[in-house]
Amino acid sequence: MTTDSQIIREIKDGNTEAYAILVRRYERRIYAFIFHMLKSKGIESMTEDLCQETFYKVYRHIKSFRDVEATFSTWIYTIARNTVLSELRKSKNSDVPIEDSNTVPNVSIDRLPENELIKNEKIDKVREAINLLPDKQRFVLILREYEQMDYREIATLTDTSVSSVKSLLFRARNNVKDYLHSYMSEHDQSDRKRSKTHEM
Repeated sequence: MTTDSQIIREIKDGNTEAYAILVRRYERRIYAFIFHMLKSKGIESMTEDLCQETFYKVYRHIKSFRDVEATFSTWIYTIARNTVLSELRKSKNSDVPIEDSNTVPNVSIDRLPENELIKNEKIDKVREAINLLPDKQRFVLILREYEQMDYREIATLTDTSVSSVKSLLFRARNNVKDYLHSYMSEHDQSDRKRSKTHEM
């Protein structure tokens, strides 16, 4: 498979059509990345616009990209992150509606078997737990677990050290576990109360 560096070299040599290959290679990942950043703020409806803006910026500045300084994937994620942060700063000074970020799949409840209901409920709670994390913890967790980035890439993106990334990840994972443990404890207590009520 042609590497990112080879494609970028072609673009710099005048083959602008090669840019479409990079877009196809990264569009789903960048879309998902931006969606996760926006979801906790309740403005995920802006994902497509910011995704397009990211790729426009990448195209405009691709001739200045130097792969000796960073990998293309790190570079494009940095642009995506900065694009989102810029929009979030603007949103603080505007009347962007904050919607419920804990959306659930559009599936009829009574068509789902009980175990599938429980599975979907747990997935939704994991998302909810991630959305409640402090910004830095949520960001590194998404990059590591969803984008499968290594520690060095995350450190470059967040402008921190590898040890700081590991520390943030440790705290993020513990916070998610604590949230889910609390939820499951409440869930079990509720089940026991219902069971006792039925027995009476």
